[in-house]
Amino acid sequence: MKIEETTTEGLRRAYAITIPAKEIDAAIEAEVKKIAPQVRMPGFRPGKVPANLVRKMHGDAIHGQVVNEQITGAVDGLMREKKLRPAMQPRVEMGEGYEQGKDVSLSVDLEVLPEIEAPTIDGLKLERLTVPVSDAEVDEAVGNIASQQKSWKDAPKAKKAGDGDQLIIDFTGSIDGVEFEGGKAEETPLVIGAGRFIPGFEEQLAGAKAGDDKTITVSFPEDYPAKELAGKDAQFAIHVHKVQVEDETVVDEDFAKSLGLESMEQLRGLLKGQLEQELGGLTRTAMKRQLLDTLASGHDFDVPQGMVDAEFEQIWAQLQQEAANDENPEEALKEIEGEKDDYRKIAERRVRLGLLLSEIGQAAGVQVTQQEMSMLIQQAAQQYRPDDRERFMELIRTNDMAAAQLRAPLYEDKVVDYLFDKAEVTEREVTREELQAAIEAEETAEPAPARKKAPAKKAAKADDAKAAKAGAEDKPEPAKGAPAKKAAGKSAAKSSDEGEAEKPARKAPAKTAAKADDTGADKPAKKAPAKKAAAKK
Repeated sequence: MKIEETTTEGLRRAYAITIPAKEIDAAIEAEVKKIAPQVRMPGFRPGKVPANLVRKMHGDAIHGQVVNEQITGAVDGLMREKKLRPAMQPRVEMGEGYEQGKDVSLSVDLEVLPEIEAPTIDGLKLERLTVPVSDAEVDEAVGNIASQQKSWKDAPKAKKAGDGDQLIIDFTGSIDGVEFEGGKAEETPLVIGAGRFIPGFEEQLAGAKAGDDKTITVSFPEDYPAKELAGKDAQFAIHVHKVQVEDETVVDEDFAKSLGLESMEQLRGLLKGQLEQELGGLTRTAMKRQLLDTLASGHDFDVPQGMVDAEFEQIWAQLQQEAANDENPEEALKEIEGEKDDYRKIAERRVRLGLLLSEIGQAAGVQVTQQEMSMLIQQAAQQYRPDDRERFMELIRTNDMAAAQLRAPLYEDKVVDYLFDKAEVTEREVTREELQAAIEAEETAEPAPARKKAPAKKAAKADDAKAAKAGAEDKPEPAKGAPAKKAAGKSAAKSSDEGEAEKPARKAPAKTAAKADDTGADKPAKKAPAKKAAAKK
């Protein structure tokens, strides 16, 4: 095999490889001898078929297999000989006009990972902002639960139902006098104004009293899930059993027991623990972003543009999807177009941080154990329908990229924890508002153009910790004229140098580009909830 370097530009490398025809022919002969004992042919005893006949019968298939293996071996050999660390899977192409019996010419194009100086973490200083949980916050949390645990009491029979009142009804639906499937129910609760039933259903029951019988006409929406009902007018015969009004929820020991707990003390203890966990997440988020800003400001090195492109494409696709769902899609798309360069800078920063964290983690011996990986797979599999879980498990088992994407956030968090342990950390008690303000300040730390309104799509900028996918989305093209082959040069994503900054335990912004699903597009579809005919439940 002959290797010639054709390009050395920054992190880009290109090589021309020649595999001599005699090496290919020798490999074919070896393969023929290997399979000959298993070939069956009329007129010959098992294992006695002459090699020349085996080659004549199966020559094309054997040739394709051997060339494929030779290409893979040649690229692997290139990586070893030149000690290359590919950032992404290399692009491998076979020269045009190849014929059997001729030398195989290959071109291999790739970007390599940069040589990063061992990051200095001595003297790293961080501030941990902590927020104590007050009794008032626990009281508020108890009140929130009480407000969600509505109870109802029967109203006087003369009471006419109004907005917010609950009716207990029987209904039977029909179209042109014929009852339809799913259009009948007994003693069903209906809250006027809740919007749980199809448009016009609840509104026509306003003013109803206990014992009333009514017939109403409504139209099913054009996009109603049950296609046989969509867009059709239906009549519903309704009997009102009772009208109920909301009863005041008394927060006492009985209330706690109604939630399956032993006492109010236990309820308050659980809620306090949840609040402490939420605030702990906010504290970690703020400190993690401090850490990443420190790392980013102290290190500047070239990064593979292919990795930046892959990261940017993911950010951009998410932003475009969100813009398309905006109230004013054209304006939203125009807005992000004007910030395209800023988002590319964010992608580059993410890649740099990912490579830096990977370097730190490898130097420190940080690893994701097999047990941890198994738990990740099991947890991720639970979000799929039972019949899709095995497909997901098989994807993780057989696809290095998918496995790396799943493993990466945990790997990053372990590296971050390692750095937290090494840092000199001081604590400062602040209010929740101050902690939230500190996080928001970090979220807008990336350079970005001024906006007329609050940045709904700021998460792509805020999520500094979201390291590069390290080429997880890109696959090499098979060499032209040769059978499809497994690409040589494993993706840098195997080193798990990516991850996403831990988000605060709070309601996310309406549009958050960085919440992109890192497990890729190979997920099976999730099962949609079943819907009743009359109600939009």
